[in-house]
Amino acid sequence: MPRSALMTVMARAVLAAGKGMRRDFNEVEQLQVSIKGPADFVSAADRRAEETIRRELEKARPGYGFLMEEAGEIPGTDAEHRWIVDPLDGTTNFLHGMPHFAISVALERAGNIVAGIIYNPATDELYTAERGQGAYFNDRRIRVAARQKLRESVIACGIPFMGHGEHDTFRAELAKVQAQVAGVRRFGSAALDLAWVASGRFDGYWERHLQAWDIAAGLLLVKEAGGYVSDAWGGQKMLETGTVVAGNETIQRDLLRLVGKV
Repeated sequence: MPRSALMTVMARAVLAAGKGMRRDFNEVEQLQVSIKGPADFVSAADRRAEETIRRELEKARPGYGFLMEEAGEIPGTDAEHRWIVDPLDGTTNFLHGMPHFAISVALERAGNIVAGIIYNPATDELYTAERGQGAYFNDRRIRVAARQKLRESVIACGIPFMGHGEHDTFRAELAKVQAQVAGVRRFGSAALDLAWVASGRFDGYWERHLQAWDIAAGLLLVKEAGGYVSDAWGGQKMLETGTVVAGNETIQRDLLRLVGKV
């Protein structure tokens, strides 16, 4: 399927950033790394990727604002449009030489996510979605998995790390889910977890304590792939609450009953 002008702009930005990130990943031991907090590292590659993405997007769409992991909120002259950017989701994986990390970019228009793109430079896997146009993996249409029973499903999750999140809450949720499903996986990238739900690799996914840039693009991917997403209360305030429960209609509903607050 030919890419729209908007998706061409977004793909150009993430591919340009990914080229540098792939080079840095191959030299991961030589990166200059600063510590931002317990188990929350930010690398030189992260900052370079964000700068590249901002430069490419500003050139193509001047005036759009930004919400970026490193630079934070950058207002634009166009109040309706905002890019939501995570230049390196899965930083811990990256710094340990694990090829499971991603660049995530979403476009918000008047409060709604209308386009999203997730790219893993290590594997050259590109996930794209535009509102009302479906979801794609390397330009091939994708759909969420069709399984209808939790006991046959593999569910992804996020584990709270040191100094962050409610560990007791997670352990209680995990115990409930483990008793009902075929398997639970934790791969360390919320963006890719959602992309893998969209492409049917995972049947479902839940996590708390997320940031908007972690999930904005992935939420649209799941929806455009025929899936369902909600926050932990069954509503649509995922970006505000930092919670997400995703899957096809049946799996998302049953997973929400186990881990949600409804």
